[in-house]
Amino acid sequence: MLQLIQHQSTGELLVADLPTPQCPEGGVLVSVANSLISVGTERTSVSKAQSSLLQRAMKQPQEVKKVFESVRKDGLMATVQKVQNTLDSYKPLGYSASGTVIESRAEGFLVGDRVACAGNNYAFHAEIIAVPKNLVVKIPDEVSFVDAAYTTLGAIAMQGVRQAAVELGMSVAVIGLGLLGQITVQLLKSAGCRVIGLDVNEALFAAAAKFGADATLPSNRDAVRSIEAFSRGLGVDAVVITAATDSNAPVELAMEIVRKRGTVVVVGAVGMNLPRSPFYEKEVEFRISCSYGPGRYDPSYEEHGNDYPAGYVRWTENRNMQSFLDLVAQSKVNVAAMTTHHFPLDRAAEAYSLITGKTPNADGKPYFGIVLDYPRSTSARLQRSVQNSTAKPANTANTVVVGFIGAGAFAQTNLLPHLKASNDVSLHVIATPTPVKAKSVQERFGFERCETSAEGVFGDVAVNLVICASRHDSHGKYVAESLRSGKNIFMEKPLCVSLTELVAIDEAQKNSTAQVMVGFNRRFSAPFSAMQKFFAHRQDPMSMLYRVNAGAIPPESWIQDPAQGGRIIGEVCHFIDCMVFLSGSLPVRVFAEGISTANTKAQRRDTVNISLKFADGSIGTVQYLANGDSAVPKEYCEVFADGKTAQMHNFEALDLAQGRKISRSKFDGTKGHKQEMSALIQAVKSGRTFPIDYEVLRAVTLATFAAEESLGSGLPVNLPTYFSA
Repeated sequence: MLQLIQHQSTGELLVADLPTPQCPEGGVLVSVANSLISVGTERTSVSKAQSSLLQRAMKQPQEVKKVFESVRKDGLMATVQKVQNTLDSYKPLGYSASGTVIESRAEGFLVGDRVACAGNNYAFHAEIIAVPKNLVVKIPDEVSFVDAAYTTLGAIAMQGVRQAAVELGMSVAVIGLGLLGQITVQLLKSAGCRVIGLDVNEALFAAAAKFGADATLPSNRDAVRSIEAFSRGLGVDAVVITAATDSNAPVELAMEIVRKRGTVVVVGAVGMNLPRSPFYEKEVEFRISCSYGPGRYDPSYEEHGNDYPAGYVRWTENRNMQSFLDLVAQSKVNVAAMTTHHFPLDRAAEAYSLITGKTPNADGKPYFGIVLDYPRSTSARLQRSVQNSTAKPANTANTVVVGFIGAGAFAQTNLLPHLKASNDVSLHVIATPTPVKAKSVQERFGFERCETSAEGVFGDVAVNLVICASRHDSHGKYVAESLRSGKNIFMEKPLCVSLTELVAIDEAQKNSTAQVMVGFNRRFSAPFSAMQKFFAHRQDPMSMLYRVNAGAIPPESWIQDPAQGGRIIGEVCHFIDCMVFLSGSLPVRVFAEGISTANTKAQRRDTVNISLKFADGSIGTVQYLANGDSAVPKEYCEVFADGKTAQMHNFEALDLAQGRKISRSKFDGTKGHKQEMSALIQAVKSGRTFPIDYEVLRAVTLATFAAEESLGSGLPVNLPTYFSA
């Protein structure tokens, strides 16, 4: 399929051939008929990517701050890699589209339904899009695909009007008469309001008058007196700001023209260095409208399809979209008259040249609605894989042929660079659900083929090593499937997230000649290799402490989703594995305690002490902490045995104490990913046993399950009786 994308380093816009996305669970696959370019939002986005790095940094001080924090926390090289990952990638454009359902996994939607779609992660300028059900609404028969492409903008405008809480007869000012402002004018008129429109561009006044504005004025301080007359000396009851500018001027003007105890609503992106006096003296109610309405930025609503009860949340994103289409169907809002330009998808770059000012508007008239048109046939566009014509074919005779699943920041930073650098590896196929990411990774690392389905990896006879870095809830099924298909698999931690999945993996492993390994990279790092050597000939059990300043993660993050296993199963497994590696012994008992506070729901499982007893008598404690300060390095490990002590300081230094002397070795802060990949590649190439025994992988996984159970019960868990296959 074809999709409009932009390279984040060069700013280049191109219509690229990408693999078709999968139909999401609880969502639909849509063949797009039309999509709308949101002039203000997309002009800003496109222009940013076309500016220099210095210009971007000056406009985004918060992002610069994040970079410096990353350098302090993760080191310079890791941060450079992260930034490069972002720059050397493509970004999809678009967030408002209409089309026809071609596949449905959502209740209430059938193949052939005409729908409008929203979402900057879903409703792209692409021939085929995958959209969750709460961001899809059916189009009334009276509404065309072109008009329905305005639905997202309409829902944004509608939410702004709802925030203004207007009533019949109110006087309302709209500051900013671009596309969003013109829709807002029409909605306010439909609600029975007297409307005055303001903008710095007087060329927009005629359109506002056409759409019902009772008056228009230049957006400056001279307008105050005229608005006073318009509002009959009271000041307007409400101001809706739909402008897009870094300036604080729209907010300051709104404060001057709104009446005492009136309402100001910010819909557009404007400067908000708010002056206190006008707010204080007038008791103005200031509101910020959140995009399309309640549900926005809530993964439970948008990604998982969990609706809010109408009795408690009457107007959600979805219901605002429906309501807007109803108004269009009733001719209460005229979006057809807003469409000033049409471009076919393959000429989309011309549209962006127009809105960024690189190409002058031929007729000199204002542009509002710029609509992209798509072919109506989908038969030739349903392709799950795309070849890379510049990549070298896999050398199956003498190399490790990799099928890679998942392409997030971790994979691009810690795994793929080492694979690409190896002469023994052929990067054959990359599979990830996001078409744009698939193309970005394919080009950057030289994969022969990109896919949007993992099935293309398991079914490829050339692949002899599957490497997977997908979300945690997919790990169990992918490990089992890979083993059943006879393919070796390296799975990023965790191995799986449930006992049921572990049973399936056990069964697949018993009946397969293939091998499995989990990404316990820390044991391969230079500090841990040195520690193991230091204690290699010990006589007595070890005492081990691993302190992790993990930091807080918001409850709404995917990492905190119970379906993903949580942070103990998802990360604490690393530190338990390190103890197994150092002791050479498996855990036999686990006891976990956590703290809980009123401040966060997730705290109890984010801040825990996990005590472990090992088969050889060694003991260990993992302190996994979310309640500390990020200035403290993340990881510290301390080991005592046989009159010796080792202290590992965040992979940057190692102190070894023996005979009342301490020797310090310094390291580069890397955590063993390069060595891990090298050991894995050599094992596959030579046909040797994988570097970590399956028995260890299984035991560490069980220990994390036991820690979760212990947290719930308050009792220790004996692993030998906890689970046996």
